[in-house]
Order: sequence, then C-alpha cells, then structure tokens
Amino acid sequence: MNLEMVMQELEALGKERTKKIYISNGAHEPLFGVATGAMKPIAKKIKINQTLAEELYATGNYDAMYFAGIIADPKEMTESDFDRWMDSAYFYMLSDYVVAVTLAEADMAQEVADRWIASGEELRMSAGWSCYCWLLGNRKDFEFSESKIANMLETVKNTIHDSPERTKASMNNFLYTVGVSYLPLHEKAVETAKEVGTVEVKRDKKKSSFLHAYESIQKEVDKGRIGFKRKYVRC
Repeated sequence: MNLEMVMQELEALGKERTKKIYISNGAHEPLFGVATGAMKPIAKKIKINQTLAEELYATGNYDAMYFAGIIADPKEMTESDFDRWMDSAYFYMLSDYVVAVTLAEADMAQEVADRWIASGEELRMSAGWSCYCWLLGNRKDFEFSESKIANMLETVKNTIHDSPERTKASMNNFLYTVGVSYLPLHEKAVETAKEVGTVEVKRDKKKSSFLHAYESIQKEVDKGRIGFKRKYVRC
C-alpha cells in the first residue's frame, strides 16, 4: 500500500463523533477521526514500513501520524528522527501515545527520554516521562538502574506540582508505573505518592483533573497486579 491508498482507507474509517473527541483533547485539522482499533486491519496488511510511516507522519494529519507510529520501525530511526517527530507532535496524544511509544521500542530510548525530560519544554518533558512509563511497563526490571529511577522519583516529588500541566500528568503516571511495574522501588514509589498527594492538572476549556497516584497504586495492590508487565508496547 502506498501513501494515497492508506490515506483513502483512513478517511473512509473516519467518524465525526470520534473527530470531535480528538479535537476536544487538542487535535486540529487535518484529521478524519479514526478509532485506533479500526486501524488494525490496515496495520496487519502493511506490518512494518518505515518509509511509509515517514510519509504518513509528514502529512500533519492526526490519524495518519498516529498510524505512522503503529507501522514505524523504531530500530531504523535515529535520534534526530525522533527529535523531528517530536517537533511535529503538537499535543499530548501525539507526544505521549505516538512518539514516546515508538521511542520505547528503540535501543536509545532512555538516553533520548532523559534529554527530553531535561529540555524544559512541556510536551518533550511529557514524552520523556511517558516513554519511561512504556519502558517500565514492558522491559525487565534489571534493564534499569535502580539508583537512577530512585532519583527520578525524587525529582517527581520535588517538582511535579510546579511543572507544566501535561508534564504533571506524565510524571504522575511515572509515579504510578514505578509503583506497579518496577518491583525494586515499589515501596519508595508508594511513599513518594503519599508525599506528593493530589495532583491538579488544569486543562483548556475543561475542568481540572485531579490525579491520585497513591490511590491508583493501592487499587493495583488489591488486585494482586504488582509486578505487571505488558507483552507489547505498541498494539
């Protein structure tokens, strides 16, 4: 399948209701409003195709950019490729659920995520923290430096309430993910979550979200899900 064929298929799958939901979360034109699950049959036909992924991402169409992440080959992408994708990720559904997810399957994931976290830019920081969530939820515990993750928990404790709004949400998710998926620091994550308390995330034209990492971790404890790892990062 080429670019034109994929765009035609995506357009045919678009729904006005889904489009409105995406726009309410920060997407803008061009977009079709394709549910992510509806993309799977096309993805099965294409499988992995980095050249096509690059063409789709470059369209600026939200649905095409999302689909690009599904068929991308992270092993073929360079650090500058990820930076370029991040430059075009204009809201969190792209930064955290396309770019960060794709990066999480690359060997350089931690190095790039560290740089983004240190950037001071809201969506880059958000993508960096989100990437660690995808990593911790999938890779074996021994692949991470315990002291590094512990220092990141300290950073969350000391800076989350003063961080940019979207970054707050990703930092809170990091706290939850360490508590659930990284056994060496489960107890420290629980204690940190207690100290952090409720995190308010303000959103444009919507009510604030109030996040409670401690309560969320405890729910997973009650379900016996501590140590949970995903089989796959991308769907």
